[in-house]
Amino acid sequence: MSDSPNSKPRLIGINHVALEVGDIDEALAFYGRFFEFELRGRGEKMAFIDLGDQFIALSAGRRQPTDSDRHFGLVVDDREGLRAKMEAAGVEFVDDKRFDFLDPWGNRIEIVPYRDIQFLKDRAVLRALGADASRKTDAAREELRGKGIEPPADA
Repeated sequence: MSDSPNSKPRLIGINHVALEVGDIDEALAFYGRFFEFELRGRGEKMAFIDLGDQFIALSAGRRQPTDSDRHFGLVVDDREGLRAKMEAAGVEFVDDKRFDFLDPWGNRIEIVPYRDIQFLKDRAVLRALGADASRKTDAAREELRGKGIEPPADA
């Protein structure tokens, strides 16, 4: 970044997303039914779920109505396996094509397969997560190249 008065900081990532839930224990149980994760930390009204080098914060005390368009995307290594588990558990899907669901507190979450998106996790992070980092699709590789990012041969 230059020292010019017109220069602006560049966005480079997301450290975490905070979700309001009704109860921390119930939220950990709900998400634990579908995702393998490690707790980064836990308090009476907060819990932090590791996503490798990022995290999700769960905060007790949901105050707003169910999300309709507001959402965020979680990246997974086995989208179809997750869909089957969620269907069997009766989870409410909002958009089948995009694989959006509502958690019990009305948070809308989109599930995105790692191999299909212009998003690269460092191999060390993927190994630490024990994630199946399947090779990126050609479309995802082209999106990365369009941004000036040459994906590694094994990505």
